[in-house]
Amino acid sequence: MQTGMGASLNLNLIIDQVAKDKGIDRRVIVDLLEQAILTAAKKTFGAERNLEAHYSPEKGVVEVFQALSIVKEITDPLQEINQLTVTEARAKGIEAEEGDELVFQIFYRDEDAAEAKAQDDRYGDILRLRTFRRGFGRIAAQTAKQVILQRTRDAERDNVFNEFRDRKGDLATGTVRRFERGNIIVDLVRAEAVLPIREQIPRETYRAGDRIQAYVSDVLRESKGPQIVLSRASIHFLAKLFEMEVPEIAEGVVVIEAAAREPGGRAKIAVSSRDSDVDPVGACVGMKGSRVQAVVQELRGEKIDIVPFDPDPARFVCSALAPAEVSRVLIDEANHAMEIIVPDDQLSLAIGRRGQNVRLAAQLSGWKLDINSESRVKEMREFAFHSLSQLPGMTDTLVEVLYAHGFRKAKDVADVQAEMLAQIPGITSEMIGPMQDKARSQMYDDAAELARLEQEREEARLAEARRHPDELSQTERLMRIRGLGEKGVEQLAKGGYRTVEDVIAEQDPMKLGDQTDLGVKKAKQIKHAAEQYLAEETRLRAELDAERAKLAAARALDAARATSSADAEK
Repeated sequence: MQTGMGASLNLNLIIDQVAKDKGIDRRVIVDLLEQAILTAAKKTFGAERNLEAHYSPEKGVVEVFQALSIVKEITDPLQEINQLTVTEARAKGIEAEEGDELVFQIFYRDEDAAEAKAQDDRYGDILRLRTFRRGFGRIAAQTAKQVILQRTRDAERDNVFNEFRDRKGDLATGTVRRFERGNIIVDLVRAEAVLPIREQIPRETYRAGDRIQAYVSDVLRESKGPQIVLSRASIHFLAKLFEMEVPEIAEGVVVIEAAAREPGGRAKIAVSSRDSDVDPVGACVGMKGSRVQAVVQELRGEKIDIVPFDPDPARFVCSALAPAEVSRVLIDEANHAMEIIVPDDQLSLAIGRRGQNVRLAAQLSGWKLDINSESRVKEMREFAFHSLSQLPGMTDTLVEVLYAHGFRKAKDVADVQAEMLAQIPGITSEMIGPMQDKARSQMYDDAAELARLEQEREEARLAEARRHPDELSQTERLMRIRGLGEKGVEQLAKGGYRTVEDVIAEQDPMKLGDQTDLGVKKAKQIKHAAEQYLAEETRLRAELDAERAKLAAARALDAARATSSADAEK
């Protein structure tokens, strides 16, 4: 753009080019130019002037006009610049009547210098533009340039916003550009996106230039341009990865009914099929685990459990707790909770490391889950019957009824409202007062008994954990491998793996999985757990052998002392 007294500028080509390249309506650009030039003119010539701005397609320029009203006499000094008396008009050779309006073009371009001079010579004393013309051409050109640049930037921002607004909920792939206070700025070619620290997978690290794939969780319209927010920690990211890897999900044949995830650790998804001939779990796993492994690889090794969805909540929860086996499920519809009872050897597996397995199963199913072992449930039942039977008026049948209604100790009776007790069959209003009085005193005896039982359990657990490995059968040793229950031990035995050493000696996890029907993934987990167990067993054996030797030496010394004492007495 040229600058000077009035920069020569034809805007037609620029407007057409911007409208075409940026996808902006030509009329929008023209309206903005007219408005911007009018604002600039008012600042230059005076805000009180009655000015208008109109774009001329023939000249490719925004023309500025001033309107003067013809009046008989000027009565308002503030409107003097916009008014002309009939007498003044006729003195200038203008035939006008009161009420007419005269429109004068304000010439400001270099090309219009001759018209500007002629206008000033003839109408300069009424228009009073001479001192303002100088420099407005430059201002107009600069204003036009700024408007077009600004509108171009706005259009690009709008286009990016509209493009990514439609991509919200999809996957996006980009390049790590830089880091800002823990957030990762990602280059998506047409825009930059942010992967907030809270949406990153823990322990994942990136360097500038690394490829990164993430879920577009939100697109916000900001003053500096659209902000695209990405996520790799969302369960939606997990679901989209499966949708990309599993054609049946993309086609709607297999549906992800629910998903739960602890980013970087473990995830569970529940799938169903709309086609009875399609196995939803098999479709997601893929041939030899190829599909699920592709997702695991993208998530940097995050473990994924794929379970079949079941409309029956109890069956669904049992599947969600896999690989643990469930014995019984007690459902509390009122509190949307379930008590899960598992074999003793499956308790740690059902709960998972730091409670992860049951936590994810609860998220997946939407039910509150409480897991107990068979022996623990038996112990709780015995304690409940002992505690409740101490209350006045209790019979075996009434204790059974109370237990069935969720009462596990006297404290439950003491804390409940009398109205609720009155609704239980077999309990009369006369019984409630004495029952609750006794229950309040029984609470202290129960607390002492619970503490004693807890101590016994801990002592028994420690004693069992420190049983000498030589005292264990091969089945008991296998049962101590994390993730193995009775069924798993049976499957290993059918495959010819009857000892911990047999499992460790097998170098091919695929063979171990195939011969035992455990599957490759489970076989790898068991093999790794077996190696960990054997290392712990070796340490424990050495420790216990040292204790036995020390105890034997102490007993031998005591025996020698006793013999010496007996000889001395003789």
